[in-house]
Amino acid sequence: MSDRPRRDKPAKFYTDAFLNDSDPASQDIVMTPIGIVRSTYKERFDTPRQPALGDEVTATIELVKGINLEQATKDLEKFSHIWVIYWMHLNQGWNPLVIPPRGPKTKRGVLATRAPHRPNSIGLSVVRLLKVEGRKLTIAAHDMLDGTPVLDIKPYLPYADALPEASHGWLDEVALIPSAEPSEVS
Repeated sequence: MSDRPRRDKPAKFYTDAFLNDSDPASQDIVMTPIGIVRSTYKERFDTPRQPALGDEVTATIELVKGINLEQATKDLEKFSHIWVIYWMHLNQGWNPLVIPPRGPKTKRGVLATRAPHRPNSIGLSVVRLLKVEGRKLTIAAHDMLDGTPVLDIKPYLPYADALPEASHGWLDEVALIPSAEPSEVS
């Protein structure tokens, strides 16, 4: 224990100021990309719908210079997979109801699908990490277009990110779940 006297400070409630100032939904959020995807996918229709179940097409993520991202990638190469959070830069507008590409032609709420035309054009993909060389990450099994701005990267943690007990929602009702388990990555 420290010999320094303890100062009793009142607890700070940081969210109170945010919630009481104005309507949170009307506030602007500013994000700066940390990198860009270099991919062979040039058009939206080229990308796979569920890349982890398909081809191992490779791409690179080139992180920006000047903000110490070389240091931020320290130890990243020890992970086999990463989450990539990105901006779907070619989207224009969104639809509250969409018809998924497989299954019955039934309109579903966009938030109950993986459709790209969302209220905010934020994308989230888990990809296989092949190599980290300074500010250049080589990835595989992705669904991002060339020029896609990357907002953040996080390691994929199987113990926390894989939830085998999770339901498949409306996909269970229309029998669209692949019968074979995805192959293990070596």
